[in-house]
Amino acid sequence: MNKVELVTAVSDRANITKSQAEKAISAFVETIEDALKTGDKVSLVGFGTFEVRDRKPRVGRNPQTGEEIRIPASRVPSFKAGKGLRESIS
Repeated sequence: MNKVELVTAVSDRANITKSQAEKAISAFVETIEDALKTGDKVSLVGFGTFEVRDRKPRVGRNPQTGEEIRIPASRVPSFKAGKGLRESIS
């Protein structure tokens, strides 16, 4: 499902216009992004948790040449599904 399909599904389910659904989805995503940028964790009980995790520097390999390359430390967004979400798709 892409963003256009998500907007359509939300507008149908919530009985709102597509424009309103698009604004709500965009606001939701931007709010989560802002929280993660400031180091906050976003927990939606039953759905899951968004957070930022630190990755240590590591050594990888160039798949074409086999040459070792150093991969620097980084911060990456992470999502852990909640129990309700895991159970609903099992």
